[in-house]
Amino acid sequence: MSRIVYLNGDYLPEDEAKVSVFDRGFLFADAVYEVTSVLDGKLIAFDGHVQRLQRSCDELGIKYTVDADALLEIHRELVARNEVTEGMVYLQLTRGNPGDRDFVYPPEDTPVTLVLFTQHANLLNNPKIETGMKVITVEDQRWARRDIKTTQLLFPSMAKMMAKAEGVDDAWMFEESAITEGSSNNAYIVKNGKIITRHLGNEILHGITRAAVLKFAKMAQMEVEERAFTVEEARDADEAFITSASTFVMPVVEVDGKPLGDGKPGSVAARLREIYLDESLKQAV
Repeated sequence: MSRIVYLNGDYLPEDEAKVSVFDRGFLFADAVYEVTSVLDGKLIAFDGHVQRLQRSCDELGIKYTVDADALLEIHRELVARNEVTEGMVYLQLTRGNPGDRDFVYPPEDTPVTLVLFTQHANLLNNPKIETGMKVITVEDQRWARRDIKTTQLLFPSMAKMMAKAEGVDDAWMFEESAITEGSSNNAYIVKNGKIITRHLGNEILHGITRAAVLKFAKMAQMEVEERAFTVEEARDADEAFITSASTFVMPVVEVDGKPLGDGKPGSVAARLREIYLDESLKQAV
């Protein structure tokens, strides 16, 4: 069965969905996106993704008012049409097609381009939950507004390929010896029972999963410190983990070839994953 995608008001077979070569998402990466996980056919943390989508549009001056109810209906329709019980819904919104190429933004009444599609994925039983991830550290060479969830993902993709070339799972990026985040996730270390993760700012994405995990950690009486931590601190951590919409909470067992703790997934990450999934499924829509 051909996958059904959503494009500007229409549900179409994927091979019939076309976007103009003049679309600014294609020409300038002038676009934002969100990825919402699906478990048991329901959407996880949908409200948070909608709120961040609006923030991204506002920060870039894209004149689009997010209609949460309409987007929820589109998400649900795509999940149903594509029979997704476990996976993701990807949304991309661009500044639209002005009919030509120009660095200057098009008129504000230029219609945006809105695309959504689904992907089936094994989220709950990812093998890395049992083995943990291995990461390397690389210099962060992205633009300075990483808090906006844009489609400018070339360097994160390059970082992912650097990790693959080293035979590991991912790369954690750093600036001036301090870790910013992973190629597609927020990064955390645990030292003496304390969870440490970089504070919010323009340097990192304000992760929806990150916010929920930190809230649940505090509810569980876990100690949390939001600050920059160094590459050396990461290598010397007792344990580490990442969070994202598609991995939830995933343990990290090695940084730059150095095993963390006993080289196995840690108890803090395991407990946080359990709490996150339990609470998120209660609130799924």
